[in-house]
Amino acid sequence: NGFCGAGAILAVMQYLISRQHDWLTFAFALLPVALFFDFADGRVARWRHKSSSLGADLDSLADVISFGVAPAALGFGVGLRGGVDTAILLYFVACGISRLARFNATAADLADDSGKVKYFEGTPIPTSVLLVIVLWVLDGQDRLNDNFLWGVWRTPLGVLHPFALLYFLSGSAMISTLRTAALEARGEGRSACARCCRSDPAPRHSAQNPRPRRSPAAPRAASSTVRDPRR
Repeated sequence: NGFCGAGAILAVMQYLISRQHDWLTFAFALLPVALFFDFADGRVARWRHKSSSLGADLDSLADVISFGVAPAALGFGVGLRGGVDTAILLYFVACGISRLARFNATAADLADDSGKVKYFEGTPIPTSVLLVIVLWVLDGQDRLNDNFLWGVWRTPLGVLHPFALLYFLSGSAMISTLRTAALEARGEGRSACARCCRSDPAPRHSAQNPRPRRSPAAPRAASSTVRDPRR
């Protein structure tokens, strides 16, 4: 997941330097692959019945790269480079980071008795892949860069492409209090289980909290069979 996101960022940088379109196509293709690995991560953890706080933290960090920074880098690379555009892309990344931080901090409160989260607050950050797919389609129609869909506005604050407002809406939805159903395959469900387990550690026995004593075993009932003394 994280490798795909980082690879997409580097591919966009290479596209901006060389202007070879294959690098841009490669960057677009890597992010759906990152989404696949993100889903597979949770499935493997449930299949093995194992989870850890380290895996949960790695999952969140990889999501920030693949579904926060990488989509913003793609938007910048294909033409959203105006002053207002850049501010919106930075806002989008900040919303993704805040979304994951809020989930990690409140996972235990949102989980039920089994440790599973029934709903999310705000849209999950992997939904940003939808923006990437839209950009990929527009690239096939030659509606990026100088021919960007919906044109360009010149405002007192700087250049704004109206398409950048989709990034603004996506980021705002992530940090909203909108409740969205939790998907069983999401890695965040595994994260919640790990967080709940970590937040409720096993009690340690000490002088103030002694180990409970076992009740004495009940005496065995006497045998009703009388032994023959002649044997």
